[in-house]
Amino acid sequence: MSRSEHETETLIRESLDRLAARAPDGHAVRDALARAGRQRRPATRLALVAAAVVALVAGVVAGTQLLTTVDLVPAASRPVLGYSPGWLPDGFTEQYREGGPGTAPQVRRWFAGPAEITLSAYSPVDPEWSQTALKIASLGDQILVRGRVAMVTGDTGSAALLTWLADETHVLTAHVSGVPDARAVAMRVAESVTAKPVGVRGELRFGPLPAGLAERSAAVRGTGPEDGSTELTAAAPGGPPVRAAVGAGSPGVNGAAPIVVRGSHGFFLAPANGKDATVAVRLPSGRWLTVSGAQPEAVLAAVADSVQLDPSPDYRWLGRATS
Repeated sequence: MSRSEHETETLIRESLDRLAARAPDGHAVRDALARAGRQRRPATRLALVAAAVVALVAGVVAGTQLLTTVDLVPAASRPVLGYSPGWLPDGFTEQYREGGPGTAPQVRRWFAGPAEITLSAYSPVDPEWSQTALKIASLGDQILVRGRVAMVTGDTGSAALLTWLADETHVLTAHVSGVPDARAVAMRVAESVTAKPVGVRGELRFGPLPAGLAERSAAVRGTGPEDGSTELTAAAPGGPPVRAAVGAGSPGVNGAAPIVVRGSHGFFLAPANGKDATVAVRLPSGRWLTVSGAQPEAVLAAVADSVQLDPSPDYRWLGRATS
């Protein structure tokens, strides 16, 4: 999210106003200085004021730059999720983020033991969600979320799904399960949701994909930074996905055929027992890269060879209530 020049000027002006409001009365300061016999030359006072203003403006600019970090600009395999809750029940920590290009769903999940809260955003352009407004309007039992009509479905007491239109281009859902009075919890979570973006920056990005495949999603998961992992998906239109993942766990390569992947000794596991074919290689970091899908070995190996590893993934938010 970037700020316009006008918004930046407004931020600076408001900061100066707050600074001025906290400053002591000018007459009192001058009287005290006079009584103490401490007089400063005008040039010295002007220099101090100028230095203070420069420091303040520099701080505002630095803060603005933090708000416009490149991680909040959508890029290949680095989606930006547009919504955040301002309230969650105690004990819930975020352990999953997923997004993708175009109209791909945006998903964030928080857990507290077996209990789960999922905040998702969808596009009304997606046929599955294009009739949401009509569905809500057809219900007799409507509720309001931030002034917009919404509906509750699947209310079992310990689980509930709340759906509403945040604006003309986003359908939001808040799904709560495993907690008492889930409907009330979902309502409070939904009321707290604002358009505050967060980024998804994992350990890898897709490089050039084989013909016919296009990126679909990027996800990061983990209970904390120490066990974070990344998974990307790509697919042909209407076809099954190819998944590329990096994590600490071994994919299990006993009986796998040896192949060369990324210039190193890798493995190919043929499809079996309902599982897709998989190409795997242990990276220099000790972590494992796996690429799987209903594709020939050559396609999976090409994807593995072309993915780009990110030496500084952002796993800091894993295991925290908010980023």
